[in-house]
Amino acid sequence: MSHSEVAHNSVRMGPTNSLVDVPGLRVGHVTLTEPGWLTGTTVVLAPPEGMVAGVDVRGGGPGTRETDLLDPRNVVERVHAICLSGGSAFGLAAADGVMGALFDDGIGLPMGQPGEVVPLVPAAVVFDLGRGGSFANRPDAATGRRACAAAREDTSGGVEQGCVGAGTGAKCGGLKGGIGSASAVLPDGTVVAALLVLNPLGEALDPRTGELYARRFLLDGEVPELGVPDGADVRAARERALAAPPQLVGRPGMATTIGVVATTATLTKAQCAKLAGIAHDGLARAVKPVHTMFDGDTFFGAATGDGPAPDLIAFHALLDATGDVVTRAVAHALLAARGVDAPGGSWRSYREAFPSAFSTV
Repeated sequence: MSHSEVAHNSVRMGPTNSLVDVPGLRVGHVTLTEPGWLTGTTVVLAPPEGMVAGVDVRGGGPGTRETDLLDPRNVVERVHAICLSGGSAFGLAAADGVMGALFDDGIGLPMGQPGEVVPLVPAAVVFDLGRGGSFANRPDAATGRRACAAAREDTSGGVEQGCVGAGTGAKCGGLKGGIGSASAVLPDGTVVAALLVLNPLGEALDPRTGELYARRFLLDGEVPELGVPDGADVRAARERALAAPPQLVGRPGMATTIGVVATTATLTKAQCAKLAGIAHDGLARAVKPVHTMFDGDTFFGAATGDGPAPDLIAFHALLDATGDVVTRAVAHALLAARGVDAPGGSWRSYREAFPSAFSTV
C-alpha cells in the first residue's frame, strides 16, 4: 500500500459528511420551482468575524463577483459570506440581498462608526436560464436575502443536497446535476469540507461502464450500495443519448461547477487560494471534460482559523484531503439529484438511468 493510500484510509467522514462539519459555517438554500422556474440560490455564512478566503477560477466562461478582493496581494483578509446562485450573470444580484441582510445585523468590514460596515460577499453563478420554461426567471436580491435568512436558521444537521438552492436547475452532461457536499476529518483533527453546484458540460461517469468516476474515492461505508451498472443499463443509456436532440454547445458560460472548500485550519489568503486550486483537481478526477471554454468553473477556499496553522507536511495532507472531498461531493450531487421533466428540458437522475448500480445492501 502506498503512502497516499495509507493517508486516504486514515481520513474519516465528519458527523454530517457536509460543509457544516466545519464549525461556524452555516448553509441556506432558496429553491425556486414554481411554474416557469427551475433555479435558486445557496449562501454559505461565515462566523460573525468572517473567514479568510481565496479563489481559483479555471473555466473559460465564469460569472463571478468580488474575486479580485481575494487576491493575496490585496488588503482585505476576511469575507462574511459566499453566495452561489443560478441565473447566470443576472444571478449575481443575489449577493446584494446577502450584503443587505448582513448589514442589517451589523456584520461586515468596519469602516468608521458603529454600524458603518461593508459586508464582503464574493459570489459565483451557474447557467440555468430557461430550464424551467421562462428565460426571464432568475434569482435576485430578494432571493439572496431569503437564502441568508435560511442559513441563519441552519442548525448544522447537515446540508440538504440534490435539486435545491443553486443546484435546482443544474445538469451534469446529459443527467441531472445539483448540490453536493462532503467532509473529511484528518488524523490531527483538522476538518476540511466541500459544497459544490454540479452543472458541468462534461459527464461524471465512464461512458463505457456507467461507473461514476468519483466512486473509487468514496470512503469505506460512505455509499455502500453503489456499484457498477450492468451492461443492459449502459446500452440503454447509449441509445437514449443517440436519440436525444443534440446538446447546445458553442456559447461560453452555458455550464459551470462552482463551490466552496473550507477548513478549520488557520491559513493565509495565499494558502486559501491554493486550497481552491486543489479543489479543481478534485473536480477534474470526477468530470470529463472539465474547465472547458463553455464552463465557468470557480472554487472559493476558506479557513475559519479554529485550528492551528499547519506546517508544510500538515498542509500537504490538508490539500490531499481537499481534492478528495470535492471528488466525493460530485458523487453525492449525482446520487442526491432527482430527475426533472420541465419545459426547458428533461434530465434523468443517475439513479434513474442506472438502477442496476445500486444494491439492496
